[in-house]
Amino acid sequence: MALHVPKTLLASMMKDGARHYRGLDEAVFRNIEACKEMTRITKSSYGPNGMNKMVINHIQKLFVTNDAATIMRELDVEHPAAKLLVMASEMQEQEVGDGTNFVLVLAGALLEQAEELLRMGMSVAEVVSGYEMALEKALEILPGLSCSSLKEVRDVTAVKAAIVTSIASKQYGNEDFLADMVSQACVSILPADPKTFNVDNVRVTKILGSGVLQSSVMRGMVFKRESQGDVTSAREAKVAVFSCPLDLMQTETKGTVLIKSASELKSFSGGEEDMIEQRIKDVAKTGCNVVVTGGTVGELARHFCNKYRLMIVKLQSKFDLRRLCKAIRAKALPKLVTPTPEDIGHCSEVCVEELGDTEVTIFRQDKGEGAISTIVVRGSTENIMDDIERAIDDGINTFKTLTKDPRLMPGAGAMEIELARQITSHGATCPGLEQYAIKKFAEALEAFPRTLAENAGVKGTEVVSRLYAAHQEGNKNIGFDNEAEGPAVKDVCEAGILDVYLVKEWGLKFTLNAVLTVLKVDQIIMAKKSGGPKPKENKNWDED
Repeated sequence: MALHVPKTLLASMMKDGARHYRGLDEAVFRNIEACKEMTRITKSSYGPNGMNKMVINHIQKLFVTNDAATIMRELDVEHPAAKLLVMASEMQEQEVGDGTNFVLVLAGALLEQAEELLRMGMSVAEVVSGYEMALEKALEILPGLSCSSLKEVRDVTAVKAAIVTSIASKQYGNEDFLADMVSQACVSILPADPKTFNVDNVRVTKILGSGVLQSSVMRGMVFKRESQGDVTSAREAKVAVFSCPLDLMQTETKGTVLIKSASELKSFSGGEEDMIEQRIKDVAKTGCNVVVTGGTVGELARHFCNKYRLMIVKLQSKFDLRRLCKAIRAKALPKLVTPTPEDIGHCSEVCVEELGDTEVTIFRQDKGEGAISTIVVRGSTENIMDDIERAIDDGINTFKTLTKDPRLMPGAGAMEIELARQITSHGATCPGLEQYAIKKFAEALEAFPRTLAENAGVKGTEVVSRLYAAHQEGNKNIGFDNEAEGPAVKDVCEAGILDVYLVKEWGLKFTLNAVLTVLKVDQIIMAKKSGGPKPKENKNWDED
């Protein structure tokens, strides 16, 4: 007779299959270990010498990238504590568009230091309190570490110098070329109030073939589509935009037509032709020489557009249609009617060109201030172009952040080491056990120059000690020299290695919020997963 095993009180309250963990060993240390394991994935991708990760997501799509935001998005993390860090990195991406790896590396380092303190006997409350005090001090010190600022957001050269570092972390070697393109694209469409700049107004079109250095930027829009008619170009174009198909609309109800003679049949089909010809003729009379449609193009409509020398462009995406309307200042009409002068858009040139073996339609705006600019990316493979697009997105988001706050910080680990040095000094003056947590917070900031050095194949400890020695002498802009052989340091402000102030500020805030949330969890209760039993496997079943 089997002995009855009594359930614990919590297990008796829950359904069978529920699991729960509590205490430091079962809950806190498990969560910390899961988060550390996840941050190790992106740690080796930090900085210009970061390694790429090959990620194959749930729909078997391949990603080869060192962009932490993309890696985290495609990994589909399940662990609840690790998910908190993923959410923090996503919030950083939404807020400033860059610095996701900064959040993950710092979170992993802070949790590692917190684990040491907890194993030494400190309580979670003391660690949390110390970290909060350290963050408060860090945010107080941070504005004083700014070494320069972007004085003129309409100066292409100044903008290029400010955004080149964020692009270099993704595309080291091509950063000057890409930063030049991004700065031209952003400045050319900057509105009167720079704070209203919209990142969606800089589009990226990827065309396979040639090399990265053959990429270009143009004011206007580029679509990977060919003209639907015989006309393939138009200068000083007047554009009519229709969101409906370029054809006669079908009636909502079915009708039966009784035709008794050949003349009636001729007049029936002739009436349809006359009607559509009249509509196309009315559009041509307004002076329009380009028609953009969001639906199919009928054979009759195509014939009459060719007759009246109208260029036809078909865009299937309603988002592309909206952006084009914004770029040429047109209104999309829901029916095939005669457009008014207010509905018609204007464009310097609409033409079909061949890039590689791909035909593209270009809406070029040469005069005035365009609303949208497009960066045409060339590359030998789709993966290379995707990675360049991510680097360009980071550059555009950095420009957007600089329009809000133009302050720049020394990069290459200089800001982190100076912050660590000052926080360590502050921790020595604090009474109570919190001072140990404050010092550990400072120690966690050393992870950045150490990671940069290790990814470059240099001894991290030696670089950190050299940085501390230089900063102790008052050289707060000294950072890791990535291009030298061996563990060297240099003045990063003179070298033009600059980070954006808001990226660091929001990064510190989001990281600490996520880390404190993980540390404050002392019990994990997991309900049984929903769903029935798995189907039994039968070796004799056919593969079909």
